[in-house]
Amino acid sequence: MPIKNIFRSIIGLSALLLVQAPAFAATPPPAMVCESCHGTAGLGTPNLSPMLAGMDKDYLVEQINHFKNGNRKNPLMSAMAMTLATPEAVEQVATFFASLPAPVINDIEKRGDNVIITDPARKLVYQGDWSRNIPACATCHGPSGLGVAHFPRLASQHADYITSQLTAWQSKQRSGDHNNVMATIAQQLTASEIQHLAQYFAAIK
Repeated sequence: MPIKNIFRSIIGLSALLLVQAPAFAATPPPAMVCESCHGTAGLGTPNLSPMLAGMDKDYLVEQINHFKNGNRKNPLMSAMAMTLATPEAVEQVATFFASLPAPVINDIEKRGDNVIITDPARKLVYQGDWSRNIPACATCHGPSGLGVAHFPRLASQHADYITSQLTAWQSKQRSGDHNNVMATIAQQLTASEIQHLAQYFAAIK
């Protein structure tokens, strides 16, 4: 699809999101274009954009800069990131989305809460697979995938986005993670495991 058609679709979607989303703190000017895809509530849209609400501010700054320097590759997001011409603009965008409330998770599961886990995806989340040097996802991403500092929240994130990012780590379309941790882990996952992990985290509400 031509870029101009993508932008037309974004503008139309933006109008819909503005009607549906609740009002939060005033959007800083640099973040207004971001709302076109990610929504005024920062909850994103399946098959278009990820949820940003409640993400760690420093993580968001880091990811915007990865789009700017090519560590993350996405034609639309790279173009959007380049509109944030100063570190101050990047900081404003990150601070705004970090301040928005993410969906509340009431039933939180921690590593060790259950010793016997039969579901393969849940087993990877809370126990990992050390025969392949895969640590439990919860080790870094926290109980129920709620995120810990630079390790982003996965709970309630759109399944298609999680799938695309794990695949991007595998294909080296995404880089810049600390100590190459995620790229190393993603290389060990099968396509089926990626799909099931994405669905597992997306279903945490």
